[in-house]
Amino acid sequence: MQFSTATYPATVIHIPHASTAIPKQIRRTLCLTDDELRHELLIMTDRYTDELFSLPENLATAVRFPVSRLVVDPERFADDECEPMASKGMGVIYTRTSGGNALRHDISPDEHRSLLDAYYVPHQEAVATAVGHALAAHGTCLLVDAHSFSSKPLPHEPDQTPNRCQICIGTDDFHTPAQLVDWLRAAFERLGLAVGVNRPFSGTFVPTDFYRHDRNVASVMIEINRSLYMDEATGERLQSFGQFQAKLRQVLSEMPKAANKFGSGANKAIQLR
Repeated sequence: MQFSTATYPATVIHIPHASTAIPKQIRRTLCLTDDELRHELLIMTDRYTDELFSLPENLATAVRFPVSRLVVDPERFADDECEPMASKGMGVIYTRTSGGNALRHDISPDEHRSLLDAYYVPHQEAVATAVGHALAAHGTCLLVDAHSFSSKPLPHEPDQTPNRCQICIGTDDFHTPAQLVDWLRAAFERLGLAVGVNRPFSGTFVPTDFYRHDRNVASVMIEINRSLYMDEATGERLQSFGQFQAKLRQVLSEMPKAANKFGSGANKAIQLR
């Protein structure tokens, strides 16, 4: 794969679950009522993460998945045999809701492939291209995997511990420098936020082209507890949304310097915990 050598930011922000868009042709394949679908979108969408994680274009390249994860989940493994959540009907193409009810009518293998070709593959290529541009320009790339999570465990989630942190940092033992995790934890704690590492969610996203073989790609997941910025019952922003957004942007703006200081995945990586 060839990339331009033009100057691109060294940071890529991946925003996979912010959209609520469901194309009309996909809506017809879902077996939920409109009210049921609105509820599922409310609890499954990482609302406003595209706004919360936004940075000037000279600091970061943002790659946002354009449709809802209920259409296709761009962070799942394409092969359900490799995807742990497939056992709950929530592989790359969800067949079950967060509560375990049927989400969509049965789809054929051809329809399955068509969905991947239309949404999954182009998004994977877009993230890989952004990472490739950063590597070509800087020799390194920091990939921030941007998410939010419910303040209370949802039925499908593996971690059902009721008391949840405010910020969750997810790591990969190949791609996440330990020093960067320590820096992030300290930065958020200085803002008075309770931080968890790989709890209630673990891991971070890296495009297949670079996964587990290019240590110059450093990746870290940042998950925000939704109670910090939105009314989880309605999906509306809290009045304090702007204040929290400013705090998060402060951390994100300083993060590339910290990542550069500590190096990328070539440093000793943090173990999952």
